[in-house]
Amino acid sequence: MNVSEQLGRGSAVGASSSEGAIRVLAPLLALAIFLLAPAAPAATYKWVDEKGVVHYTDKIPPEAINKANTQLDKQGRTLKQTDPAPTLEQRRAKAEEDARKQQLAKEQELVDRRDRALLATYTMESEIDLARKRALSTIDQQVASSAAYSTQLTKRKGELQARKAALGDKPAPEVLERELSNINVELAKQVELQAAKQKEIIVVNARYDTDKKRWRELRLATEAQMNATANAKAAAEAAAAPSPVKPTAQK
Repeated sequence: MNVSEQLGRGSAVGASSSEGAIRVLAPLLALAIFLLAPAAPAATYKWVDEKGVVHYTDKIPPEAINKANTQLDKQGRTLKQTDPAPTLEQRRAKAEEDARKQQLAKEQELVDRRDRALLATYTMESEIDLARKRALSTIDQQVASSAAYSTQLTKRKGELQARKAALGDKPAPEVLERELSNINVELAKQVELQAAKQKEIIVVNARYDTDKKRWRELRLATEAQMNATANAKAAAEAAAAPSPVKPTAQK
């Protein structure tokens, strides 16, 4: 090997070593530059103080934490909007509103449950009238039984009063007086019972009137929904059906 070939070979080895060193040091150099470079602010915050002065800072100061602020990017575009912390009155109003909504939801659930039960109980309007008749018949029987009992008590009271009158000026036996007192108490109870049953009749009639009206409304709504569903299905099937091919006219 001559001198020129040796020099060329040495140059090639040196170049290969330099390239290898560069490949090893390049990532380390990039990491060092990244660590030494000053950190750029991630975002800018825009907020207003008590005097109405607008501020732009890279951090929210402690006195502005509960105030409204806007987070901006480097181009001034909004990244995030933060509302001010609610006041005590606002928190109280929100709690009251939440409680009101919960109560309304419970009431609506109760109405829905009653509606489902109403539709499940009666399939025809005449069934509501039949149920009313049965309920009123039960009350009428109770009133009739009370009236018959009152008639018996009144008759017995008359007999006891006749026996007492027959004694004249003599004192009536204690047993007779006690029975008369018990009869008067029982008669008063029967009068109260019959008055309560008359009120119950009014309540029952009102309840069944309400049930019948609501049942009609629910049936109409159900039928309307079924018709709308059937019409929508028919329209969809008609739209999906292929158009009939018209025959070409023969010349």
